Amino acid sequence: MTDLITALAALDVTMAGAEVIDRALARAVDTSRPWQEPDGEDALAALPEVRKALAPIAQHVITSPSTKWWSQSRQVEQWTIDWRSADDPAPLPREPRQALAEWALGTRAEEVRSEWKRLRNPHANWSGTWWSFPQGTIQSVGQIPLGLNLIEDSFGWEHATVIPVRGIGRTYEVRAEADWVALCLEHPLEVTASRRHDWFRCTGYDGRWVIPDWEKVAERWDAVHLTALAYLSNANRALHVDTDLSTVIAGWNPDTTIWLTDAAREWDNPRQEWQRSPDQENWASTTH
Repeated sequence: MTDLITALAALDVTMAGAEVIDRALARAVDTSRPWQEPDGEDALAALPEVRKALAPIAQHVITSPSTKWWSQSRQVEQWTIDWRSADDPAPLPREPRQALAEWALGTRAEEVRSEWKRLRNPHANWSGTWWSFPQGTIQSVGQIPLGLNLIEDSFGWEHATVIPVRGIGRTYEVRAEADWVALCLEHPLEVTASRRHDWFRCTGYDGRWVIPDWEKVAERWDAVHLTALAYLSNANRALHVDTDLSTVIAGWNPDTTIWLTDAAREWDNPRQEWQRSPDQENWASTTH
């Protein structure tokens, strides 16, 4: 422990430029595990002495010009990522209303099944759905090629089709814990039985869990955008909604927009093909 703190104190934080910061961000996202216990590095970094030693590094990173985009709102021009081969082109998902209705029905059905089948002991060996976003709608990112590396627990894809999209309408910005909590408080959907075991392992907290009822959220908002800074500050933590309810931002990626209505369109710029380098660190465009 002493050696680690000494080494951290001796680091020249000014050497951490944009490339180093981007690589560290990608590593942090890729090793995120919202369904399991914190690993040894997580536990070590959470110690008060280590947090204190890391503070100057964090201060340098957060004030770096290269991280200004971490707090940016959703940009008009975005990209959605299709991990399938360029030889298998596919249109963007449509009918978000139907997708959200199916998601809501499936989520409620899973909660009922889990309440009946699963043990209430949070230590029990159960796992299932752990993410807190709706599936079946368009997701877009604001940074390419960096966004190709900002994927929680990625499957190591080597090819990607990047589709340019433009979106209009009302966007709910999640910039801080309070923004996500307010969304859950206004439109709570209880998922205690279906999330209990995974989220207990991740956060160490045992209680009642909720996520936003995305079908209800869509009645007011066209999209929800999670800033990179909000992700880094709040993802995979137990966020308390009130005295009885808590929630987790799980499965999201930094600077991701979830489209809840039919407000996003593929725009005129061509689709791009990207391929990961052999060292798995970088992406290169193969579009001609």
